[in-house]
Amino acid sequence: MTPGGLHRLLLTALLLMAALTGHSTHAAKAAEAMDVTSAEATLEPDGLPAQVRRVQLPFRWDHEFPGLGGKASYRIDLPAAAVPAGEPSALLLSGVGNQVAVLFNAALVASFGTLGDPEYDAAKGNQLVPVAAALHREGQAQALVIRTTIQRQRGAGLASIRYGTEASLASLYREQQNWRNTSAIVYAVSLLLMGGMAGGLWLRQRDALYGCFALAALSGVTRNLDRVWTEVPVPWPLWGAVVAVCYAMHIGLIARFVLLVLDRNPPWLVRSIYIALALSVTLACASFAFALPTLWTGGLVVLQMISIVCLPYVIHGALVARRRIAGVLMAAGTLAILAGAHDLLLVRMGLFGGAYYTLTPHAMFFFVMILAGLVVERYSRTVADYGALNANLAARVAEREEQLRGAFETVRQQQQEQAVLLERQRIMREIHDGVGSQLVGLLNVVTQAVPDRGVVEEHVKLALDEMRMAVDSLQPTHDDLPTVLATLRYRLQPRLDAAGIELVWDVAVIPTVAPFAAQAALQLQRILLEAFTNVLKHASATRIVMHASWHGDETPPLVRIVLTDNGRGLLAAPAGGRSRGHGITNMRARAQSIGARLHIETADERTGGTRVLLDWPCVLP
Repeated sequence: MTPGGLHRLLLTALLLMAALTGHSTHAAKAAEAMDVTSAEATLEPDGLPAQVRRVQLPFRWDHEFPGLGGKASYRIDLPAAAVPAGEPSALLLSGVGNQVAVLFNAALVASFGTLGDPEYDAAKGNQLVPVAAALHREGQAQALVIRTTIQRQRGAGLASIRYGTEASLASLYREQQNWRNTSAIVYAVSLLLMGGMAGGLWLRQRDALYGCFALAALSGVTRNLDRVWTEVPVPWPLWGAVVAVCYAMHIGLIARFVLLVLDRNPPWLVRSIYIALALSVTLACASFAFALPTLWTGGLVVLQMISIVCLPYVIHGALVARRRIAGVLMAAGTLAILAGAHDLLLVRMGLFGGAYYTLTPHAMFFFVMILAGLVVERYSRTVADYGALNANLAARVAEREEQLRGAFETVRQQQQEQAVLLERQRIMREIHDGVGSQLVGLLNVVTQAVPDRGVVEEHVKLALDEMRMAVDSLQPTHDDLPTVLATLRYRLQPRLDAAGIELVWDVAVIPTVAPFAAQAALQLQRILLEAFTNVLKHASATRIVMHASWHGDETPPLVRIVLTDNGRGLLAAPAGGRSRGHGITNMRARAQSIGARLHIETADERTGGTRVLLDWPCVLP
């Protein structure tokens, strides 16, 4: 319990004391009213002979005739001097029931319910009965007759009666109504709200503390509503059994709630609480079923004893463990036990002079405030814990981010170094396989006794082409296929012009494809270079058509490159130099390495010529 919650609890206790003081003050203001202390009673208990005798007020029917219903009529002579002549008077009945008819000088001045009809219970409230001045008999005693019908075990009888002027009793009546009825309604609404909130928390968290209080609070709602609900739709004595069962559950579950708050749950005591609760519920049902009030009295004794047994654990937590919440529970528990003893001994049993009003509902309300303080405390602690957790997580996340940045930087540097290394290896391989092989061939030619100038020139040109393509592959145009093809055209155009071959360049609009490796661009250039070289060396062609187009409707989408010449065709024998079959084999191998399909065929059966068809699957970025 937080200090603020403890302060609110003490403040409420002070307000409760102030209300008690205010009640006494109003009683003093109404001192001029007359208190009726006895009445001539005609008592007719069910199954017993009628009795006519004088009874002292307050008179408790259930103490005189336990377990019996019946009828009662009370006759009281009121002195003529109690009210000034010509002034309206009033009667304040502080407890009468269960159904009542009030006659003043033989005139019916008020009725509460219908005599004999158990649907109404007038004993649940104070009754103010105005009496017109015209009904008074001047100079004579006033005859007051109160007729009642009583249901068994319903707490009927006749409590105190005050007689005086209407003005003097009206304020006292309002104070009694506020003290008795309004407090019961406030307690019922508070228990309903807190019980509903606790039930909602239990559904979310499955915490036994909230579940226990929810059941206890909702059971207490019935008990408090019964104090002011005069017309209950449930027949009596069934309603009496329901109220008794709810009251037993309210007391027993509050005891269990106290142990849960303290986190002291000895198995033997927990079992004892549940056994006592089950026993008191059984006794309550049997009491109203068999008209034996002593059974329900025994059930109340059991509940009182189990509450007393729980008190040492609360005291230990407050005085030994020094827990503030235990101190608050000790105060509230002590008040509840004292109020329970008052209600059991004075109200229920009528010992020590008896009493008419119960105190337990007022004492039990403190536990509502304790739960409210617990919820506030737990919420505040949870918020603080979440704040600390968020700060810790933020620090750990920042630390992890720093580690990840360091690791990422290391990986990035490693990737850059690896990329540079791979590119170096690729360039070395290309120079070795391309330029190197051509230079080796050139070396073999020039070491001959009489080197062929044309062959030497051819090898030099091929070595230059290989070197240029290796350089071109280093340019960042791997996702721009038209640029790769245009670069190849730029490199080959001088040789084609020197050979007198016309180049028809037909490259359609090709969308930007997903980036491809420099190795793929180089292999594509080599395939086309080999095709052009074959035309230059073997075809005796005068015209080459280069056609490239995008086929997005294919599966998968592809770039189609078609190279067509008007030379001698595939059947013509090569005029020296490298074997044509070896070059075609290399072209197919290169196409396969980049996932392309290569097809070489005769362009026209009548005129000859060769067509090289390359389908290269590509995807859009």
